[in-house]
Amino acid sequence: MHGEQPSQTAMMAAAARAAHLVVDREPFILRDTVAAALLGERAEELIGYHRAYGDHLILSGTRAQVTARSHYTERRLAALAGDGPAQYVVLGAGLDTFAHRSGPAGRIAVFEVDHPATQRWKRGLLAAAGIAHPDGAAFVPVDFENGDLLAGLAEAGFDPSRPALVSWLGVSMYLTRDAIDAVLAAVGRLAPGTELVMEYALPPGLRDEPGSAYAGFALPAAAERGEPWLTFFAPEDLSAALERHGLGTAEHVRQADCVDPALWRRSDALRPADLCRLVRAAVPARRT
Repeated sequence: MHGEQPSQTAMMAAAARAAHLVVDREPFILRDTVAAALLGERAEELIGYHRAYGDHLILSGTRAQVTARSHYTERRLAALAGDGPAQYVVLGAGLDTFAHRSGPAGRIAVFEVDHPATQRWKRGLLAAAGIAHPDGAAFVPVDFENGDLLAGLAEAGFDPSRPALVSWLGVSMYLTRDAIDAVLAAVGRLAPGTELVMEYALPPGLRDEPGSAYAGFALPAAAERGEPWLTFFAPEDLSAALERHGLGTAEHVRQADCVDPALWRRSDALRPADLCRLVRAAVPARRT
């Protein structure tokens, strides 16, 4: 949120997920069939931009970014849930719809963590759209800049003795280093076997040409709407930060590698860019 105003970034991400099914061609990278309904009266306007200007770098790039990162994360969650009931923590959930399109509750307990004002906004959108928040999904109101993540999770019914998958997508670039360190420290105290999938922004010298072109549009626009990008990481620097907080890096993933290569053999405008990457890290077994 910017003050008490809805996050333009959250709306743009939801619109891009919805527009992917309207503007782009198969094979679809992600099938978010809930996002359009959640956007309510803004859906036609926001998706309409993609219909009219969908080949523009900023719009096609946003669709590629939000679908690829969610595809990777939800595929990892499915793999972990295959071993038994799973806990899924969505940090900076915004207008995330996983809990509403993941089937019957039971195998995956979802904990949506975000600013209290953002969650009030989302609850209002859900109510207006007639979308029930499913059993097995909990809202966890936490301000990343000064809140207590672990206390919030515990109050919402999270079991700290069991491992979880923690996703942190489209958030870290908007936070200060201190806020990022606080979240990593909290995740590092979760149960052994817990995994973190975190999206982070690369500094200018590490971006490829499409990533640099996208940044040239996206970063000034984000700053203008009051949501500037504050923090950038080189992969080795982020790995070091993760290690300081008790998390071991498993892999850094370029957008191009988030999905099967066949999904990038496309006849539409979607192309991967190296501006943001994902890192997957884990809490190791405790030493005795």
